[in-house]
Amino acid sequence: MRVIIIYGVLLLIAAFVTMLFGFLAGKYAAVAGAGLAKNLRHDMFYNVQSFSFTNIDRFSSASIVTRLTTDVSNVTMAYQMIIRMAVRSPMMLIFAFVFSVRISPSLSLVFLCAVPLLAIVLFFIIRKAHPLFRKVFKTYDRLNGVVEEDLRGIRVVKSFVQEEQEKSKFGKISESIYRSFSKAEKTVAYNMPVMQACMYATVLVVSWFGAKMIASSGGNPDVPGGLSTGLLMSLITYASMILTSLMMVSMAFVAITMAKASGERVVEILDEKSDITDPENPVMTVDDGSIEFRGVSFAYSQSADKLCLDNVNVSIASGETIGIIGGTGSSKSTFVQLIPRLYDVVVGTVAVGGRDVREYNIKALRDQVAMVLQKNVLFSGTIKENLRWGDPNASDDEIKRVCRLACADEFIESFPDKYDTYIEQGGANVSGGQKQRLCIARALLKKPKILILDDSTSAVDTHTDSLIRRALRDELPDTTKLIIAQRIASVCDADRIIVLDDGRISAIGTHEELLESSTIYREVWESQTKGGEE
Repeated sequence: MRVIIIYGVLLLIAAFVTMLFGFLAGKYAAVAGAGLAKNLRHDMFYNVQSFSFTNIDRFSSASIVTRLTTDVSNVTMAYQMIIRMAVRSPMMLIFAFVFSVRISPSLSLVFLCAVPLLAIVLFFIIRKAHPLFRKVFKTYDRLNGVVEEDLRGIRVVKSFVQEEQEKSKFGKISESIYRSFSKAEKTVAYNMPVMQACMYATVLVVSWFGAKMIASSGGNPDVPGGLSTGLLMSLITYASMILTSLMMVSMAFVAITMAKASGERVVEILDEKSDITDPENPVMTVDDGSIEFRGVSFAYSQSADKLCLDNVNVSIASGETIGIIGGTGSSKSTFVQLIPRLYDVVVGTVAVGGRDVREYNIKALRDQVAMVLQKNVLFSGTIKENLRWGDPNASDDEIKRVCRLACADEFIESFPDKYDTYIEQGGANVSGGQKQRLCIARALLKKPKILILDDSTSAVDTHTDSLIRRALRDELPDTTKLIIAQRIASVCDADRIIVLDDGRISAIGTHEELLESSTIYREVWESQTKGGEE
């Protein structure tokens, strides 16, 4: 009894120590996993912020969101499992095998036969499951894309009573994920029964041969090839430990299989390098707002059959007001996006302030070019917070001044909280015209050398449009202003008007000159003033 008590106490102490280290392992694995997820998302998001439009087009917004969320979670779960098992399981396997060899080298050979079999099965499971998981995560991108598109366009969906169609679209993609994921999980599920079969078969073989060894030696372990009942029980215990370790390692490999597909997608974001970078010794100052296009050609894709802009040549003086007119698809937006280097030209040069835009520090260049894009975007936060994107240090008086120029003060003052009014995500609680005027005010707050309005007054009435143009002309005489518009009335008082047609400059001149010389311009003017009757 003395021996039993001593070893019983030792076992209790060992069990307590095991529990303590298990608790600490779980705690620090959770901390390490959460830290890895935080660092991955941090680095991915910061890298995405450096992407050019071309890089973002290469992925999709839905895919980037999936990679930042689902894929990082999968990698984190595998990481937590690995760091808990990477030391524990191999050490348990090694020690159990060493002690089993000390008891019976011949019986220990049974374990060596089981290990290669398990390794082969695991290899084939991983090889088959990995492509399936990769396919699943790509389908997740499509699912997120449908949800994102549906939520953004929910008003259109309800207006056209297309809820059932959207449900059907969502259901088909969900079904596709279900089928692919089920297939992948079924493949991975073979791991457990194979492991258990090997474990129980090994225990049976050890018991069978061990019993024969006990019978032949009379239970005397000192006899050559002999074995006692107690040693056989120890051997069976070590066998269970070895196979349990192998099972834990196999579970970790299964988690790695799932995480491998996600990890590859995470690495794609981390390894992606922006197509637009600063030169070695960038120019930090933009001298003025002059713009020059010299033989510029551009296409969004290198494999594109047709150029969006083809051999464009134009010179714009600093402080000049330029109107840009053209039909849908004539590359008006593409033309202005080359100025702040949102895209790089394929052929030719775009110069600002007398220097190629590729010579500038990107931040220095974009700080001097304010754009109000065709798709106006406001972020969740107060009106002041949104406007201070233009200048974080702007005073309240400066904010009110630019709002007067953009004719936004009249509706802001009507809100109960005025400039502290909260803007919902995407500007959902303001009208299209109000959103456009707030975006114009935000751009003006930058005090830019070049101001680009990309069809940014289409949702305001003609009277407000004329007030905004007059304010820009009177208050910003030294700022170069490029105004893209569908209404000729919005650009007819510009210093010059550029008529774009199929990616080429069809004509340049004043309103009166173009009425005389440009057939395209004249047709547009007549259709807008006479209602297209002729």
